[in-house]
Amino acid sequence: MTGCGDTYRPVVAAINPVGPAAQPQKYAVAISSSPDPTVPGIVTFVDFSGDTVLVTANVGVNPYYLALNSGGNTGYTLNGDSTVTSFDISPSLQTNNVLQTTLLAGAAPASIYPAGAYTYIAEPGRNAIAELQGTPPTLQQELPVGPNAVYVVGVSGAPRSYAISQGTAGSNGQVAAIETSNNTISTTLPVGRGPIYGVMTQDGKRAFIMNKTDGTISVINSQTNQLDTPLSTIPVGTAPIWADLAPSKSELVVANAGDGTTAGSVSIINIPLCSVATAPSNPNCNQTNPVDAVGFGQVVATVPVGRSPIMVAVLQDGTRAYVANYADSTVSVVNLTTNTVTATIPVVGRPIYIAATQGTPTGKVYVVSADTVAPNRNSVMTVIRTDLDAVSTTISLQGVGVAVRVTQP
Repeated sequence: MTGCGDTYRPVVAAINPVGPAAQPQKYAVAISSSPDPTVPGIVTFVDFSGDTVLVTANVGVNPYYLALNSGGNTGYTLNGDSTVTSFDISPSLQTNNVLQTTLLAGAAPASIYPAGAYTYIAEPGRNAIAELQGTPPTLQQELPVGPNAVYVVGVSGAPRSYAISQGTAGSNGQVAAIETSNNTISTTLPVGRGPIYGVMTQDGKRAFIMNKTDGTISVINSQTNQLDTPLSTIPVGTAPIWADLAPSKSELVVANAGDGTTAGSVSIINIPLCSVATAPSNPNCNQTNPVDAVGFGQVVATVPVGRSPIMVAVLQDGTRAYVANYADSTVSVVNLTTNTVTATIPVVGRPIYIAATQGTPTGKVYVVSADTVAPNRNSVMTVIRTDLDAVSTTISLQGVGVAVRVTQP
């Protein structure tokens, strides 16, 4: 007899298949308003991975402005009845979880900027910036600023933010520096005519203000809390109204609306500060308080796009910028290496808001259009794949599209 203990018997072990890496959990957050201005608007969460609607909920009446906090976990809307709604970015959101805050009479809020523990609202009706805290946001004080406050520029963790005021008709605008440590105004600086928007670099060292009427960009050195030297003003195209940063290339990408009848443009501006890489050619570099590096403020390219460009969104890897052309119902794709338009993508309706996000194997660009579509009077959000620079799908929104933001860049 032969024992089986000396005989090799193969053993099969199951190995779980290894698929592609999971997509990060992130969302596109869109708001839409009802054609009836007395009916609440809708917030819609769309899953990045599957382009599926996860949840909808009611927000305030006639919402017209959307913002997310820097962590991408709380959203805010400004509404036509002078209220602010706030809500968690969660696929389990329900209407009864949406919180509401009422502002003071006559505020006519123009924009909202959540900054850590504080939330700032530009109130042109009161020539003030409202400072709110808590959940829901509760008014703590109003900071007096110049006439026609429209926007607050800042980034999370910066020592100060800047409130943009347009001034009276025909006059120059101004910015007021808000010290975020104690919420006081430390200085007021002049800018150009018709300032409408601004961006701050992620390190908080420079702020750029779009002066629509003058066709210029005002540059603020937020370390010294003064206009930048030696270059405080950068001429760009006609009617600059929006901008986004390409941090990996040290560039500012500005959308110039133009005159509405001819093509608008994008100005691509070099904005390097002193660094280890730039120090050899900049003998005055001070690493603790960087000055402008050689080439700072140079417009390296002016790229024609469609008619009436209204917004621009930059992929954070610095490869491309996407420009929403309102009058043409298109999105122009600008290659930031060659500084040329490499694609023009038709979208449904007239685009009014655009947001871009990275991803693997593809990033996505979300475009909200304001047009109503018969017979349901619903708008759509167009989703563009960045690996193909082509439309992958459209998502119906309940009501008239207003804005879209993404929870991660």
